[in-house]
Amino acid sequence: MSRNTLIYPQKKYVPKPKSLGPVSSLEEHVNPDWWKKIFNSLYLKTDADVVDDSDITREEIDMFLSVLALPQESRILDLCCGQGRHSMEIARRGFKNVEGLDRSHYLIQRAKNTAKKEGLNIRFKEGDARKTPYSTDTFDAVLLLGNSFGYFETSEEDLRVLNEVKRVLKPWGKILLDVTDGAYLKGNYQPRSWEWIDKHNFVCRERSLSLDSQKLISREVIVNDEQGVIADQFYAERLYTQESLKELLKKADFSDVEIIDSIGSRSKRNQDLGMMEKRIMITATLRKEWTEPKKKVYAAQKDVVVVFGDPSKKDFLKPCGVFDDDDLYTIDQLKGALKERKEYSFRFLDNHDTLIQDLQRLKGKVDFVLNLCDEGYCNDPQKELHVPALLEMMGIPYTGSGPQCLAFCYDKALVRGIAKDLGVPVAEGIVIKAEDVLFEVPMQFPVIVKPNFGDSSFGLNQHSVSHNRDEVVRAIYDIREGLGYDKPILVEEFLTGKDLSIGIIGNPPEDYTVLPITEEDYSALPSDLPRVCGYEAKWIPDSPYWKVRSIAAGIPRETEEFIVECSLKMIRRLECRDYTRLDWRMDAAGNPKLLEVNPNPGWCWDGHLAKMAALAGMSYSEMIARILNSADERLTGAEYIKRSGPVPEINFKLC
Repeated sequence: MSRNTLIYPQKKYVPKPKSLGPVSSLEEHVNPDWWKKIFNSLYLKTDADVVDDSDITREEIDMFLSVLALPQESRILDLCCGQGRHSMEIARRGFKNVEGLDRSHYLIQRAKNTAKKEGLNIRFKEGDARKTPYSTDTFDAVLLLGNSFGYFETSEEDLRVLNEVKRVLKPWGKILLDVTDGAYLKGNYQPRSWEWIDKHNFVCRERSLSLDSQKLISREVIVNDEQGVIADQFYAERLYTQESLKELLKKADFSDVEIIDSIGSRSKRNQDLGMMEKRIMITATLRKEWTEPKKKVYAAQKDVVVVFGDPSKKDFLKPCGVFDDDDLYTIDQLKGALKERKEYSFRFLDNHDTLIQDLQRLKGKVDFVLNLCDEGYCNDPQKELHVPALLEMMGIPYTGSGPQCLAFCYDKALVRGIAKDLGVPVAEGIVIKAEDVLFEVPMQFPVIVKPNFGDSSFGLNQHSVSHNRDEVVRAIYDIREGLGYDKPILVEEFLTGKDLSIGIIGNPPEDYTVLPITEEDYSALPSDLPRVCGYEAKWIPDSPYWKVRSIAAGIPRETEEFIVECSLKMIRRLECRDYTRLDWRMDAAGNPKLLEVNPNPGWCWDGHLAKMAALAGMSYSEMIARILNSADERLTGAEYIKRSGPVPEINFKLC
């Protein structure tokens, strides 16, 4: 043996004990990162009676989806998804954009394998809920289900989770939490229990409150009847109350925080339910702006400025007289659709007190303005034409119809006259001027009485349909009381056939798209109410008219072709541009007659135009893209007068 060789005495191997035996303090044995190791195959055994029960999962998803009321195209993130039981059940309900994320490698692999076997198109990822791999403004809803919240050492870490949810949610996105009821558990937890989890394994549990009473400390000793103790594990979960959850959500800038219900679990083993015994279901909404991209995606991006109505000002056509949450949500949906158009960059203007000055500064610095100010300048519907007029004066290209077209179409009687000249059929009618006290109704009843000027169906409701002269007088009085005595009123024969709308995107005769014609479905309306889609159907959720829906029109092909031909005539004559909606109605014999032309129709995500686009298989984002592209092509091919020198300062205010 070499002199340099050292011989060490061998240490006797002492196996590590599988259990700590009795301990005086459970809290001292909890690893701060316990959640990194505990969610494995044993977890699915010990908690299978709740977390691996398909009947319970289906019932929970029934409840969650009914609360959220999400459209099928919604993007949903199941955060801390475990083995994906909720994600997969949501996908089975027809949702195509579902993703799941969890820290446990074992559970995510199991989720992927199960989804693959079922043919479910769900994207499962492994990751930390405090820093997810998803892009900003991605999801319509984020779910934290099955008591998957409150695992971290401090509540500040839980707040980091909510801030990450805030980042990945779209504006007006929703969060739903299903969290153990801390107030209940503090007074009702079982200090000790044991149960068989299958034929060969049982689990013994110990529980105690933390020193600060903010967490429930649990110990599980899992025993196999042949191998003995196979796991001795400790964990701690924060006990949130309804009020502390509300405060935490508000701290993360969520609003409309609402406790929906208390969820109770059941176990087919009829044994210890632990943290799942009673839970809180809470929802909240995120109101935020779309996140501005850090860089332009394309060097050739076109710079577009979007002009809206002014949310800070009164709007007397709206039910509450102001922009409400629905209006703000609509604007955010539009911004989301525009965000997908990578070939453009967008800026937004909605302060009408500075609109003239803001537009002056933009001259020569933008490619064009996307004019979505259908409320009118300073939210005055009579000044709808003023915004394009200002743009004309400043030489700034813009989308949509010009001021002359808007002025013509604002006057329903004038449109009727133009239609007659073109051979387009209209309902029989008369105009009652402001000074008229005596008048005759030279058509058969029933008739419909409506303002000659205006849009948004203001002044048009169930009482507008009149069956005798006294009812006509009353309807005229109501309109004059609401709009003033200086406005003309249109009285037309009330057509009792199908109520139709047609949308056209583009610029006839060169390049345009005719969207599917829709009809109003009045089948859910009480039989004693007149079939009219007026102000109540568009603005009053409590009205029976709110149930009126737009559906694909069931009309003969020759009728459809006739409506399209006449609509194109009107668009060309009135010089409507980029997108237009025309309203038609059939008489009792099935003959279509033009009611009005809308050259600046509603662009909102749930409006008539969007519904027509959906029938054509076109998403809201795609519809907005068509409008942008149509305007862009028209403007690119047009020649604009080049002004010499700066635009003179405009020192007047129209509000």
